[in-house]
Amino acid sequence: MNLPLEPTVMVIFGAVGDLALRKLVPALYNLFLDGYLPERLAIVGVARRELDDAGFRQQLKDGVDRFSRRGAADQKEWDEFAVRLRYFSGDFTSAETGTLLGRRLEEFDREWNSRAIRVFYLAIPPGLVAAAARYLEILGVCKDCARDRLVVEKPFGRDLASARQLNGFLTSMFAEAQIYRIDHYLGKETVQNILALRFANSLYEPVWNRRYIDHVQITVAETVGVEQRGGYYDTAGALRDMVQNHLLQILSLIAMEPPVSFAADEVRNKKLDVLRAIRPIRTEEVHRMAVRGQYSRGKVSCKDVPAYREEHGVVSESVTETFAALKLYVDNWRWQGVPFYLRTGKCLQAKVSEAIILFRPAPHQLFPAAAVESWQPNRLVLRIQPEEGISTRIQVKQPGTRLLLGPVDMKFRYNEAFRVTPPEAYETLLLDVIRGDATLFMRADQIETAWSVIAPILDVWEAVPPADFPDYAAGSWGPETADLLIAKEGHSWLQPDIRLAAEDES
Repeated sequence: MNLPLEPTVMVIFGAVGDLALRKLVPALYNLFLDGYLPERLAIVGVARRELDDAGFRQQLKDGVDRFSRRGAADQKEWDEFAVRLRYFSGDFTSAETGTLLGRRLEEFDREWNSRAIRVFYLAIPPGLVAAAARYLEILGVCKDCARDRLVVEKPFGRDLASARQLNGFLTSMFAEAQIYRIDHYLGKETVQNILALRFANSLYEPVWNRRYIDHVQITVAETVGVEQRGGYYDTAGALRDMVQNHLLQILSLIAMEPPVSFAADEVRNKKLDVLRAIRPIRTEEVHRMAVRGQYSRGKVSCKDVPAYREEHGVVSESVTETFAALKLYVDNWRWQGVPFYLRTGKCLQAKVSEAIILFRPAPHQLFPAAAVESWQPNRLVLRIQPEEGISTRIQVKQPGTRLLLGPVDMKFRYNEAFRVTPPEAYETLLLDVIRGDATLFMRADQIETAWSVIAPILDVWEAVPPADFPDYAAGSWGPETADLLIAKEGHSWLQPDIRLAAEDES
């Protein structure tokens, strides 16, 4: 049974932008249909576009119809939700807009006879975050440490220095507990289920260490290029856009020590310990620990794809990487000597996100060589997308009169086990913001430590431009240098089951 939530006002800056239309409002609408939102709720949009409440509601409905996991909205249900939507047109840093917003917030408090929880969601370009935060501080509408929250989207800085500067700026005006740095990957079901798998079951924890695990592979692959984000992406690249946040968060969940409780700071402390334990990469080691790539023309899903340098908004001689692969070590008692391989890229062969834990071989091979021709090490696959689920590969005797061993997979899939569509990541995270649960959000020290992990790579890559870009064809699994990176330790990338990815995209 869901406990009733306190009256809440969610103010979305950039309320008619891509993020709000694709993710935020469809997520809020689905939470409303599932009965999770507070009974007294107002969603206030602020943007420069000239719209009235009716026009604002229609634009948001168009977004829900296109992007909600439930499909087009039922008109009656939408009307019940839409009465909670308000709109302010204007520059969010202008005195006029600020006065109207402050007055409206006070009106909600009087109407509900209660000081509402206030959530200020900055769904705006990174360059405007500081100005918006300063204006909220000047208005004095976000000063209650217990009831007022500020949500900041990634990217949070573009390097360690800028992240520190932004953290210092925000924490000079707001308490750390008020700031929710959002990474939507942490809201995905299988990412959250890593904790459940490890700490709600006694089966895996005894072998979750260097004695039994040979190495770990984490892959986040995309089939799309930069789409309409060429201008932004060309200033970021795969290392900033994906590795610094998404992949390092998955690594932290896999490698963290058992927390004492599920309290937000207890979990985040354990994840921070992992980031701090990652072995620093020296400048002279970057070429052995990290590789980059950029896609050329090719075919993805039988469709012709232009080269990255031909994409809209991209500089014709760009040296921005669209692929990155790293080898990292976590220097602590549990993981000493176990390599963690991370890779991510655009215009790859399939859209898939997964983590694979590869176990060491059995200590003694007692079966005859002829019986183990197709033998493979045990592995645990955590599939984040598509077809969220978990599978374990084991060896069994194949049917027949001969002794012949072969691998089989034991699979768990969410859609088969529960027969429900799991919530989108933003649904989970928005509800957590309203509840005041910061477990799945990044703290300032986590952000800065994650940047420090990749800082040496960024420095070297910016100082030494690549001589071979573009170096992988769209529709492949990336450059050959990524294979060489992992082959040095006698390993090879385990390619995902692209049939699942194809089913998800169809």
